[in-house]
Amino acid sequence: MGVAMDKPMRPDSDNAAEFGWKHDDVFGRIASRYDLLCDVFSLFIHRVWKRRVAKRIADESWTTLLDGATGTGDIVLRILARSEINARKIIASDVSESMLAIAQRRLIMHGAQVEFRQLDAESMPSIPDASIDAYSMSLGMKICNRRLALNEAYRVLKPGGRIIVLEASNIRWPLLHRAYLAYMSICMPVLGWLATGGDSSAYKYLLHGIRGFPTAEALATEIKAHGFEQVTFERMSLGIVAIHEARKPNPR
Repeated sequence: MGVAMDKPMRPDSDNAAEFGWKHDDVFGRIASRYDLLCDVFSLFIHRVWKRRVAKRIADESWTTLLDGATGTGDIVLRILARSEINARKIIASDVSESMLAIAQRRLIMHGAQVEFRQLDAESMPSIPDASIDAYSMSLGMKICNRRLALNEAYRVLKPGGRIIVLEASNIRWPLLHRAYLAYMSICMPVLGWLATGGDSSAYKYLLHGIRGFPTAEALATEIKAHGFEQVTFERMSLGIVAIHEARKPNPR
């Protein structure tokens, strides 16, 4: 748990990136280059993470999945590629209209199986209480208010429903973790500047989100504090990211 000190956070902040989409439409500006940024920043490793989390989501038993922070549709595309999905329904949501438009073009062949909704994960009043079987979010929790997003996930899930989150984590060896953060602090601004044509906010928020995000243990504790049970996580790539899973209690 000592590694947590290597990821400083303001104690009053639940938004690791200190990002406010209403004040900076950065994802609207970089939507067409977002997938390139993912490849550049992760050296293509994000594809391995996404395959893994898509399998975990597809293996769950659900009829309706709400995918928060869908982005350009990478995760949904991978979920639909699996034979287990059949006629299940997916609600692909994102706060960015530009990102969602790209996802819609990429997923057009799946027709009515995917419903596209422009939603803010922190407040989704159009989604009724206890109406969703499973909720997923991949690499989006770091740029939103976790407390609000987890509250909403809990609210919309049916009793017994599953939440699956892929997000930044911590390498368990402090020296290696500090070296990783130092690498990201140096390389992300350079690579991000080149990939976005000089749009500094694109990598500024992502870097803040990585540095300020809780450890895997701390996030698991937060998820449990929101009322979820059966809380587990799996680190990947030494702990650069982790897949968190939990279930909303079923009184029955």
